[in-house]
Amino acid sequence: MTDDFTVRWHAWHDRREQRLRAPYGWLSLTGLHWLGPDPLTVDGLPGVWRTDAGAVVVEAAADAALAYGGTLLDGSLRIATTDGEAEHPVMLGERRIEVIERGGWLGLRVRDPHSATRASFTGIPAYAPSGDWVLEGRFSAYAQPKPVLVPSVVDGLSQPDNETGVIHFEYAGNAYSLVALDGGDGALDVLFRDATSGDTTYGAGRTLTVAAPDAGGRVTLDFNRAYNLPCAFTEYATCPVAPPENRLPFPVTAGEQSTH
Repeated sequence: MTDDFTVRWHAWHDRREQRLRAPYGWLSLTGLHWLGPDPLTVDGLPGVWRTDAGAVVVEAAADAALAYGGTLLDGSLRIATTDGEAEHPVMLGERRIEVIERGGWLGLRVRDPHSATRASFTGIPAYAPSGDWVLEGRFSAYAQPKPVLVPSVVDGLSQPDNETGVIHFEYAGNAYSLVALDGGDGALDVLFRDATSGDTTYGAGRTLTVAAPDAGGRVTLDFNRAYNLPCAFTEYATCPVAPPENRLPFPVTAGEQSTH
């Protein structure tokens, strides 16, 4: 009989795979194109694209079959972003062309539900769940969130975020700490690397979502739910890289493994 801990982990793992398999999930990405002020034609896409004062401008005739917000484009359209995303994607048949902003860079992210990556996906490899990797810790919050620029897997691109404090915990009799980012609604996001990174797990690191600390600052680190960022599945994402201070010297043989 499978214990409740293992059942709950498998349910979490199944949800992870279902989200990736979604028609417009991360496996559907087929392109990432950065734009500048000079007009640019993008391989595989109709129209002419450029940036202008913090927005993206696209020019195309009606026969290009580009649509935005349900309206066929015929001429010039200016697309602004809010919190890094445009209100609507530009549609080309079933393909979605998303206007994104990352660290001041503007670009196009293309999703296709018929992508080869989605068609060939067979699941996320992972270590078998183990209660040994559920560790207790204590969160020390900063007096004020600390604004930081987090490097990404894209050379030269950094994205703003907020560090909220440090999680202290013990493993095998030794003390360790991990810097936490704001995960929203009181939760903490921890980007980390360990001795498995680049070997059995994704080289840029993994993420662990930690539930909000209790009144005494106590938190639970369930490394069985350490998960890969989208860049482990596609080259067309802009994932952050784990900071140097979050490099654990021991192998965390729990959570998701590398797909390669």
